[in-house]
Amino acid sequence: MPPAPHPHPAGRRAASSGAGHRVAVLAYDGVTLLDVAGPAEVFKEANRFGAAYRIELLSPTGAEVTTSLGVRVAADGAVSPELACDTVLVPGSDLYPRVAPVPDNLSDAARTLAAKAGRVASICTGAFVLAAAGLLDGRRATTHWKVAHVLAARYPTCHVEPDAIYVRDGAMYTSAGVTAGIDLALALVEDDHGPDLARDVARALVVYMQRAGGQSQFSAPLQGPPPRSPALRKITDLVTANPGDDHSPGELARHLNVSTRHLTRIFQDELSTTPARYVENIRFDMARALLDQGHTATRAATLAGFPSYESMRRVFARKLSISPAAYQRRFTTTRRPDAG
Repeated sequence: MPPAPHPHPAGRRAASSGAGHRVAVLAYDGVTLLDVAGPAEVFKEANRFGAAYRIELLSPTGAEVTTSLGVRVAADGAVSPELACDTVLVPGSDLYPRVAPVPDNLSDAARTLAAKAGRVASICTGAFVLAAAGLLDGRRATTHWKVAHVLAARYPTCHVEPDAIYVRDGAMYTSAGVTAGIDLALALVEDDHGPDLARDVARALVVYMQRAGGQSQFSAPLQGPPPRSPALRKITDLVTANPGDDHSPGELARHLNVSTRHLTRIFQDELSTTPARYVENIRFDMARALLDQGHTATRAATLAGFPSYESMRRVFARKLSISPAAYQRRFTTTRRPDAG
């Protein structure tokens, strides 16, 4: 297989010919409909505020496609080497990697579009299509957290960041599951037209502007698989509902009438963590959500159940290497401060 082309080095507007910013969405059988429609709606809405995006749905052969919901969608055309696009979007599918490998015609189509694109972006498992095309070799990337480990194992030259909403590496963008495609599209709009227009789009679509690429795409304790045993589920529900209560290992063990050692063993077996670290993670996740909502750091510490602001600050420093105040400042727009 020949080396995969990288997006056009001249930047995202290299493909423009003065007739607006051309956005090509690569569709195929089994594609997740929301991965297609969500980002497309962002660009369409941006046009209402002065942008000039031209959205085209392309399939490898130009034939209509059947989406994950069974809805059939007509393509505007076929992928061809002559096409030059400012932005290429590659949505995901439940088929890859769960059911089958990415077919050659699909990875070839992605590679062909990328050859003359200003920038290339994937949504959810669309990262597997880019990786199969060789477009993520040596690059940082992300995908849905449930299959991030598969992407890392299958494409070891790709540096997978499983806990990011989206990752930018030069002109290559990858994003996490489903609605993260909307966050990514907002970031692209902000790159093109600035934060004010992107904020107008977010407000019109009634979505948040604060979810930047560096934020965690999921909360492992809150969003991960629930504990198998009803007893441990009782404890995790208790902690989540009332994070500020006394949740020392001894107190939690008393709720189940078991020893602290036995409770610790259950946590290790089912959640691969300790009771104390689980409680800390719950409080940390809640504090981040409160900061995202605009609460002060002191108020967030109190509502999240931390004994003090200082105890919350130490957790943020250990997990994110920044203070709560710096975290809050960082996520006032969609941009990552280290995006390059």
